[in-house]
Amino acid sequence: MTSSNCEVNHAEKQALFEEQTLKINEVRGSLGPLSGKSALYCSDASIARYLTARNWNVKKATKMLKETLKWRAEYKPDEIRWDEVAHEAETGKIYRANYRDKTGRSVLVMRPGRQNTKSTKGQIQYLVYCMENAILNLPPGQDQMVWLIDFEGFNLSHISVKVTKETAHVLQSHYPERLGVAILYNPPKFFESFWIVVKPFLEPKTYRKVKFAYSDDQNTKGIMEDLFKMDELESCFGGNNQTTFEFNDYGARMREDDKKMPLFWSPENNMAATQDYVMANGSLHSSNSEADLEPEEEENRNEAVKQEEDSGKLNGSGTSLSAKQ
Repeated sequence: MTSSNCEVNHAEKQALFEEQTLKINEVRGSLGPLSGKSALYCSDASIARYLTARNWNVKKATKMLKETLKWRAEYKPDEIRWDEVAHEAETGKIYRANYRDKTGRSVLVMRPGRQNTKSTKGQIQYLVYCMENAILNLPPGQDQMVWLIDFEGFNLSHISVKVTKETAHVLQSHYPERLGVAILYNPPKFFESFWIVVKPFLEPKTYRKVKFAYSDDQNTKGIMEDLFKMDELESCFGGNNQTTFEFNDYGARMREDDKKMPLFWSPENNMAATQDYVMANGSLHSSNSEADLEPEEEENRNEAVKQEEDSGKLNGSGTSLSAKQ
């Protein structure tokens, strides 16, 4: 590339960055005066995630962010503590790995085949706890995480459309752009039909981050090697780390992290409030996205999904979806 082309490219990026910065400031102005945890939450980087989720539409991003601030004030996700959710974690169905990927992203390991409770409310509360913990442990400059989903032991009895729908809602509405990639490792054949049913719950930006991986596939090995240091990655995902989940040890880690959470959300933590926006590669407006669906369009999509759910069938196979919740 010639020097003149480099200069043009730099100028275009600078102009885009300035336009995006203006939109961040517009959202901040629309939010009005903020205090306490809301002020800490609304860093430039955080506002940018909501703008990205809504294709840099200021009005829609502001609405989305206001809804999250209301949700956080009522649900208080940062105040959930290990002892409140420990019973959900006994089987190791979700936990934060003690390693990161090569880019520094926190890793949440999920094993839906180890589901041990029936309460949708409890399962979502534990997921939220894990999300908050993963964010707490992100290094400076990194704001995304990786989900490694191991399908060992997973069967039809573990399928719950209700939990899946609520999980998608919480993730997409209140943790936008937090997911970097989700790797579905060795999903059973029947999961493909379930994926067809639940895919409408997901915005294109989300489901494009979902990767199917299989232990007997050479391409999978390459994907995992690109993402992780293999000596750190657990053996169940093709790595060399033989460590397995140990409930008591993990609980001790989480209790130590719980002690850090109040400081993370205190006014003294300037890092949270002043996190700068760093422009990612790409344009101001994403293509082929349903992230900014109008309410009527979203209602129509949800109605179509509900019809699928009410039919009680997976891809016409006659397998009921009235599963555990």
